[in-house]
This record gives sequence, structure tokens and C-alpha cells, in this order.
Amino acid sequence: MTGVESPVYEPGHGLLKGRTAVITAAAGAGIGGATARRFLEEGARVLISDAHARRLKEHEAELGREFPGAVTAVPCDVTDEAQVRALFDAAVEEHGRLDVVVNNAGLGGTSSLADMTDEQWTRVLDVTLNGTFRCTRAALRLMRDARAGVIVNNASVVGWRAQAGQAHYAAAKAGVMALTRCAAVEAAEYGVRVNAVSPSLAMHPHLVKVTSAELLEELTAREAFGRYAEPWEVANVIVFLASGYSSYMTGEVVAVSSQHA
Repeated sequence: MTGVESPVYEPGHGLLKGRTAVITAAAGAGIGGATARRFLEEGARVLISDAHARRLKEHEAELGREFPGAVTAVPCDVTDEAQVRALFDAAVEEHGRLDVVVNNAGLGGTSSLADMTDEQWTRVLDVTLNGTFRCTRAALRLMRDARAGVIVNNASVVGWRAQAGQAHYAAAKAGVMALTRCAAVEAAEYGVRVNAVSPSLAMHPHLVKVTSAELLEELTAREAFGRYAEPWEVANVIVFLASGYSSYMTGEVVAVSSQHA
């Protein structure tokens, strides 16, 4: 990594003490996994979810050793409404309440629009946009009754800017941004806040596997700090949006990057 070095990893400050959170796509080393760890460090009880059951259980065991009794794993494919309902039912059954939901599940891919198949388009939209919709809907049904809660969606700078080969992903992430704003307006009367983060390049092992070194180098060069973000740097902003420090923020899409276009 070149450019400005990563900042020091901040310790937890109890910002989410006593809160119960659901985090989707939280089985790996990316933003979801980093967010789960940061939430636990901030005192939350966390229900992690992912479509990859084996990796999910492994991550639960890893986190459980450090935060015994504070983390539970529930497999969930966000394209399946029955599984989404079961996920949120499990959160209430396990902890008796739901305070925060982080909709991190998303699916990318690279294809020129002219060569993109219906299946490629539909799959990315179903996971990334429709999955966020299903989980947001499930969360709002619980939170409106409690008249409290926070939802944080994971968008992307690609929802703002054009990038070749990313029409399906960009459309999905732009949809997540619009969904966030509309949900926030509807949820405000119940005291529920809905915001989103918009990262650019947060490096993790899976991204390295599916992205060429040339493209990663090009994307890194666009960053103001001359380096990619660590997943925990995005997670820090999600913690802020989930905490009381952002109590008057709703309907916002916060760029975790210098890139807006």
C-alpha cells in the first residue's frame, strides 16, 4: 500500500452498549465482518448473518472467543423472504429487542452492458438492492412498533459515478441510496433513523480475488490519501451512524471517500 499510512485502530468507547444489532454479509474479512467486530468492541450484542453458513459459523466462533455470549450467527440469503423473516425473528427471540440493522449484503461483478445477461443483471439487483429492501422492510416493521431504531445501509461511490463494466452494480447501489432516503422519510414519525455509507475502495481478500491488480491500482490512485480504506475505517463510520452521536441525521448517504463523481 502506498500513500498516507492507515491511522491507528481506535479502541471501543461503549457507544453501542446494551444495543442489539443485526449485520448481514458478516462472515468474512470485509466491511460486514469489520463492522461486527467494531460493534462488539462498542458494547453491542450482535447477530451476524451471511449466506455462507460455514464461514459464518467460523466467524461466530472466532468472535465468540473474544466476546463470549455477545455474538450469535444465523445463516440468511437475503434473496429469500422466508430466510429474512427468520433472521429478524431470531434477533427478537434471542435478545428481546432490535436496535440497529446494518444492511451490508451486496453482490458485484464486471460485464459490459452490451454483453450482460439478464441473469447477471437480475442476480446483482436481487442481492444488492432487493435484499436491502427486504431487510429494511423487516426491520421497520419491528422498529415502528418499538418507536426506535437505526438502519444503516451500505451503498457505494459507484452509485454516484460512472464506471465501465459496473452498470448493474451501480444501478443497484444508486437504488440503495434512493431507498435510504425514502425509508428515512417514512420512518421518521416512528423515531427510526435510516442512513447509508458510501465507500469507494475498502480492501479485503475477496476483492483481491475478483478484481485485477491493474484495476485495483487505478482505483487506489484515485483516492485522496493515495491508499485504499481498511474495512474497519468504513465500520467506524457505521458505528457513528448507529450511535447516539448521529441522533439528528437521517436520509443521509455519507461518503467514506473523497470520491463523489
